Amino acid sequence: MAIGTLSIANNGNTIFGCGALKQLGAQLDALGVKRPFVVTDKGIVTAGLIDNLKEQLVKFTDYHVFEDTPANPNEVSVNIAAARYIESAADGIIGFGGGSSLDLAKATGLRVTHDGPMQKFTTQEQGFKCIGDTPPMIAIPTTAGTGSEVARAAVIILASSEKRIIASPKLVPDVAILDPELTLGLSPLLTAATGMDAISHCIEAILSPIINPTAEAIGLCALTAALGDRALLKVVDNGADLNARATMMSVSTQGAMAFSKGLGAVHAMSHACGKDETLRLHHGTLNAVLLPIVLRLNFESVPEKKGVIASAIGVSENTDIANFFLNLNADLKLPPNLARMGITNEMIPELAAHAAIDFCNTTNPVRLNSADYADLFRQALNI
Repeated sequence: MAIGTLSIANNGNTIFGCGALKQLGAQLDALGVKRPFVVTDKGIVTAGLIDNLKEQLVKFTDYHVFEDTPANPNEVSVNIAAARYIESAADGIIGFGGGSSLDLAKATGLRVTHDGPMQKFTTQEQGFKCIGDTPPMIAIPTTAGTGSEVARAAVIILASSEKRIIASPKLVPDVAILDPELTLGLSPLLTAATGMDAISHCIEAILSPIINPTAEAIGLCALTAALGDRALLKVVDNGADLNARATMMSVSTQGAMAFSKGLGAVHAMSHACGKDETLRLHHGTLNAVLLPIVLRLNFESVPEKKGVIASAIGVSENTDIANFFLNLNADLKLPPNLARMGITNEMIPELAAHAAIDFCNTTNPVRLNSADYADLFRQALNI
């Protein structure tokens, strides 16, 4: 077990509750932002959610909306957004959307204040050492999964086509506005996939060898709310259940606080799969599909954690937890395996090599090499 400095990713101001979006103007004023730059995606615009945001920006006559966030943010989109930010003479950023929009917003703030390729700022390069101040940022999630609104990290596909983590306390948004009403329009499938993203954050944080009791307790609390109290199943069954929506939004935020303790092989593998910009695979869905396979392996190294997780999700310690999640994925109508998502056997060597050097591999309960990952990918290909 590794003992590290106890730290929880959090920000200075988190506003939670139905109608919390109405606090946006006051928060921009508090940060001194006069010309906000909104980072979002076309889906948010098409769905009309952007209109909710614009209603809160009426007095900000000089704001700009960037709606070209890709499914998985890449260095090209970072550079384009940064150029638009500079052209618009913006003085602050609003990330509005799912995890991709929030991550792109963070990376845009980094880009406009720092020189050099994105590779320079990755965890592999110890980029946190050279990340300084970035523009004021408010994060407003419209999904309940990534928790990026309170996390110190952003995940970006580099110019080299590698999907890597950029992380620093400087990237934690100054304000997170969590309004469950913004998630009411999510489809059952996207609700399920983003919910499983949050759940995978909690589980991988709990299994991480880093000792951080506070982060682990937060993860267990969120896991109990999502699965022990069945909030995820409730909201997938009835998307209008605002109490369940609020619970899952809280679970998402707590999951990100928990993974201050680290993530693991599930995320190392999903990052590898997510770098394919042709397939454009959803991160949360990948995590859901990969979780059962990785749990089988990791519980061999940390069997004492099995009972802890079983208790949190409301099953007996003798339950096959990997099978529990396989069945849960089926109930949520998520893909049964990677093959169904377009991954092929021919891709595995490259995916395994990418996963083995992913930063999340360093906090998996057992350090895996590319051969280990190749075996896991083969298992996940046809579960």
